[in-house]
Amino acid sequence: MRKLNLIGITFSGLLAILIFSFATCKYSFNDVGSIPAEVKTFRVNYFENKAQYVNSYLSPNITEKLKQKIIGTTRLKQTNSDDAHYDISGYVSQYYATTIAVSGNNASGNRLTVGVHLKFRNTLDEKKNFETEVSSTFDFPASQTLNEVESTLNPEIVRNMVDQIFNKIFSNW
Repeated sequence: MRKLNLIGITFSGLLAILIFSFATCKYSFNDVGSIPAEVKTFRVNYFENKAQYVNSYLSPNITEKLKQKIIGTTRLKQTNSDDAHYDISGYVSQYYATTIAVSGNNASGNRLTVGVHLKFRNTLDEKKNFETEVSSTFDFPASQTLNEVESTLNPEIVRNMVDQIFNKIFSNW
């Protein structure tokens, strides 16, 4: 009986190994839509800050993080040439805080709105050129000032804005 049980366990183990050896589960999320084969280069121009309130951290970081994301996620090569196949530029257009919640006579929540005006130029296909606005909001407690929360919000703001810009250019979202 014991020998039969051992054979059954061994057979079950071998069967499981066999099943899992041939079974594959592949998960992938391709963030990039199809980039035409003839597109080889890109240029990201400096994203100037034209918002009424200037957060000096945003412009250089959005510019650099966008370059890094394109380099790390696509096959495109960065260039500073005027004839880059994809020419990306824009500016920070909005950066302001508003009160979103009131408790009694006091503000209890604030919202930071950040907007970027994006200009995309495809030098190989002018029909693909566009300009658009991307924006996001970030909530923070009214007990903190904008200056106090900026240092913690800045990385999230940059990541969010870069992702939105990237998706507008390379994804069909």
